[in-house]
Amino acid sequence: MSIRDWPEDERPREKLLRYGAAALSTTELLAIFLRTGVSGRSAVDLARELLTQYGGLRQLLEADRKSFCNGLGLGMAKYVQLQAVLELTRRYLEATIQRGNVLQSAADTQLYLTAKLRHESHEVFACLFLDNRHRVISFEPLFYGTIDGASVHPRQVVKRALYHNAAALILAHNHPSGIAEPSNADMQITLRLKEALALVDIRVLDHIVVGDEQSVSFAERGLL
Repeated sequence: MSIRDWPEDERPREKLLRYGAAALSTTELLAIFLRTGVSGRSAVDLARELLTQYGGLRQLLEADRKSFCNGLGLGMAKYVQLQAVLELTRRYLEATIQRGNVLQSAADTQLYLTAKLRHESHEVFACLFLDNRHRVISFEPLFYGTIDGASVHPRQVVKRALYHNAAALILAHNHPSGIAEPSNADMQITLRLKEALALVDIRVLDHIVVGDEQSVSFAERGLL
C-alpha cells in the first residue's frame, strides 16, 4: 500500500508537521529524506531495509560513496543530498559553540561534542576550554588511542588549559564500541584530571562520553 493511502496520522510528513520531528522514529525520518520507495516497497519499507542492511543509522550515514550509491533506492543524488545535510548539521552545531559564546545548554554542548567525536573509529580524548564566564575558548583533541583506549596524561591537559588561560573545561571522549557507558578507567582518569587541574584553580565542569546513539554526562550522573 502506498503511504498516500495510510491514515494521515501515520504518514511521516504529516506526523512531523503535527507532532514535531522528535515524535518520529529513525525509520520515519529516513523515509522523509528518501521521499519515494521502490517497486513494491514504500519509502518507510525501504528505510527500514536500509537500516537493517547497514546495521544502523550511523553505519548508513558514514558509508563510503561507492557502498552508499550501490544501496537499494539510493544513488549519487541521494549521497550528495545526505552529505550536504550532514555538513549543515555540523555547521549548525559549530555555530552554537563558537569562540566567545556562553554555554547556554548542556544538551547543545553534548550534541556538539557528539558531532565532533562519534564518527571516530579510534578513541579520541578532547577538551572544551572555557573562560570564567563559561564562554568557549577552544575545542581541542589531545590524545588519540587504539580501539581499546587512549593514554591520557594529566600534565598535558594542565599545560593546554594554562596555554588557553582557561578557568574551566569540559572533558570528552568517544567509545568506538558505540556504548557510552563510562568504564572504571574513565572514572579514574576523570578523578586524576580533576585533582591535577584543581591545583591550578581550573574546574572540570563535566566529562562527556560519546557513543553511537547517546552520550553520557558525568555531571548528570553525579560522578564529578
